[in-house]
Amino acid sequence: MFALTVKNMRRSRHRVPLAIDEVEDAFVLPRPLRRAVRFLVSLGSGRINIPAHTGTVSTLVLLAATGLYGMSVGGHTQAVAEATTSAAGFAIEDVKVSGNDETSEIEILQLLGLDGTTSLVALNADAARLKIANLPWVQDVEVRKVYPKAVEVKLKERKAYAIWQHGSELSLIEKDGSVIAPLRDNKFAKLPLFVGRDAETAAASIDDQFAKWPEIRSHVKAFVRVAGRRWDLYLDNGVIIKLPEDNIDGALARLTKLDKDQNLLQRDIAAVDLRIDDRTAIELTPDAAVRRQAAVDARNKALKKAGQDT
Repeated sequence: MFALTVKNMRRSRHRVPLAIDEVEDAFVLPRPLRRAVRFLVSLGSGRINIPAHTGTVSTLVLLAATGLYGMSVGGHTQAVAEATTSAAGFAIEDVKVSGNDETSEIEILQLLGLDGTTSLVALNADAARLKIANLPWVQDVEVRKVYPKAVEVKLKERKAYAIWQHGSELSLIEKDGSVIAPLRDNKFAKLPLFVGRDAETAAASIDDQFAKWPEIRSHVKAFVRVAGRRWDLYLDNGVIIKLPEDNIDGALARLTKLDKDQNLLQRDIAAVDLRIDDRTAIELTPDAAVRRQAAVDARNKALKKAGQDT
């Protein structure tokens, strides 16, 4: 008989080729599952120790995740977060508003949506800024959180330049003609009045056109736009000045000279027509026209009588 001696050999790192029949019978796990299977085998054999309370922590994490998911689906995430942060000492207690001469603080507070328990953490400053920016007088606005309990709102408001009458409506406008808001009270009664179609956009040119004639402008009660081309000036004494479409400066120079030489604007007249460069037409009031006609008739009668006497 032959004796078989087995030598103690280290495991070779080289794989031993399998016979063809063995290859056909072998089962190999897909590569992505091998690590998981090895972990489960190690876990079952006790080679991996699980820390204490792992199950409890996992259960709490699962419950928290489930709760968050439920709040998200139910739309309650914002409410829960607000209640939590308010209880932690972040409830808004002070709102500082600056730069508001025409904008009401009440309107701002309403747009911020404060109810006494609103959390500063949960407040959406950008959304609040967009809401406040839509108020009529607001040109620019900044909303800033000041932790732990305050909100600062800084406004830059639009400037009213004049009153624009369109139909029966009165609106406050900026110098560029942009409408600010309807006129609601007499606070802006001293602003100039512009009347007619396109008067609001043409108003910006008045400052330059009347820069040399402040005395005349101080007596203008209303600037009336005629056919979108020229102005009629309604003075505070009731006289109407009809300006030309072009060369307004020359027309105002003529008017100033006539008023200085003949005290024209203090007379009983209804209108002064300056639309023609080389001619000035004066329209009398009805009473003045009657008196003038009576004077003419009396003069003609006197001349006729004088002729008969000779």
